[in-house]
Amino acid sequence: MKITPIGIWGGYPNKNEATCAYLIEQDGYRCLLDCGSGVVAAVQNYTELKDIDAVVISHYHPDHVADVGVLQHAAMVGTQLKEWEVPLPIYAHDKDQEGFAALSYKGVTEGRAIQVSDTLELGPFQVTFCETDHPVYCLAMRFTNGEQTAVFTADTAWKDALVPFAESADLLVAESNLYEKYLGIIQGHMSGSQAGKLASEALAKQLLLTHLPQYGELSEILAEAKKTYSGDVSFAEIGKSYQL
Repeated sequence: MKITPIGIWGGYPNKNEATCAYLIEQDGYRCLLDCGSGVVAAVQNYTELKDIDAVVISHYHPDHVADVGVLQHAAMVGTQLKEWEVPLPIYAHDKDQEGFAALSYKGVTEGRAIQVSDTLELGPFQVTFCETDHPVYCLAMRFTNGEQTAVFTADTAWKDALVPFAESADLLVAESNLYEKYLGIIQGHMSGSQAGKLASEALAKQLLLTHLPQYGELSEILAEAKKTYSGDVSFAEIGKSYQL
């Protein structure tokens, strides 16, 4: 399983980059996790758009879906040129009916509803889900190929249920949007210390910090994570391939 960060930012992209998104690959199968601002441009550094087999969306905030329409236009052009196999499936929850309806477009993309209790079969991957603590309904995701496991928290405040959900993950990709001073003030997100705590309690083998803020000294977030997790922890690095 190969995981490549496409974007690492929360809310909006930093200059010339993208909001939080990941490309997950194995045996020629490519899954794009989230499709927010700047993602369609950025992901083309690592794959042709037509070679993406599926998209999975955690929730409908713009930093996770803003480029869905752009991806649909790419699929439409690719269909006209007879270069794409369509429809491209986009998996997401249907708790937001308007957001879910927008995933299907002119036969080139097709929204497919997922429920938190589902086990989704995507190529070589089995994907399971956990509700997060966020101002809108949002799903964390656990990808496994039967041997290796990667867990993505998506957007969330601390939630006890994420500990067993992330148990023994080879790679835990945890949102770390808050500096410690904003805990209890900004809702729906975790701090570095909480991401580290999650990795520690779940016995995760490696922790990547993601969904980062564009302000402040990011080194503070990493330092706080290291206080609560003694394992391998770093910021997710755009374009770096993490091979499990």
